[in-house]
Amino acid sequence: MLLSDIALILSRPMEAGNVGAVCRAMKNMGLSRLRLVSPEPMDSGIIRARAVHAEDVWETAESFQSLDRAVADCSVAVGVTRRRGRGRKTVTLSPEELASYLRDRPGTGAIVFGNERSGLEAEELGLCGLASHIPADEGFPSLNLSHAVQIYAYQLFRVLGSAHAVEGTWIPMNQAELDSLARRITDSLESLGFYKQPGRAEQERFFRDVCSRAGLSIREGAYMGDIFAKAARLGQKNRF
Repeated sequence: MLLSDIALILSRPMEAGNVGAVCRAMKNMGLSRLRLVSPEPMDSGIIRARAVHAEDVWETAESFQSLDRAVADCSVAVGVTRRRGRGRKTVTLSPEELASYLRDRPGTGAIVFGNERSGLEAEELGLCGLASHIPADEGFPSLNLSHAVQIYAYQLFRVLGSAHAVEGTWIPMNQAELDSLARRITDSLESLGFYKQPGRAEQERFFRDVCSRAGLSIREGAYMGDIFAKAARLGQKNRF
């Protein structure tokens, strides 16, 4: 899934301030699909004030009379709850585990948050195929709605939104990029007559493995390849 495949659903929300803060939390993390199920009457001015430049999330939010209609077009629905037991889910995923699960799953997803006061009712949770919870201190495990949304939004962004990584973030080269760099290095060495005897394949693996363990970024890998290429050009020039 992509971030654009995920909708966040607020079931029976009560507080305009919370809804506005949810809009801001979503936009911070690249999420835009907000759905409201049977919300209490709210002051839209308060929502916009708390959204802080995320008014568009509120303006494009969809409203539904029932949760079953809100999740009808989703391939998976996940209910956020800290309560387990009879009539509820016996196994739940943490936000990190949920993000990893959704990353590898095709289709569309919904993450459902319950009412600020009572959370998700058993019937609402029953409409969800999965449950998720935020680990918290047992002495005070109940989180504010917008805070809970922020935690999930952050984890989803980290896992599903890597294409939007901040410039300068360290992202190691993948295996295909490492293979390409190793070939470039050994191509440069071969142009100097380095491989008069067999051994190129072994050294190619050596360079790939060393660069992999070093965790080179794409930029660093390109720089290293340029060094070997320049050395090869200078070596060829000095031979004539």
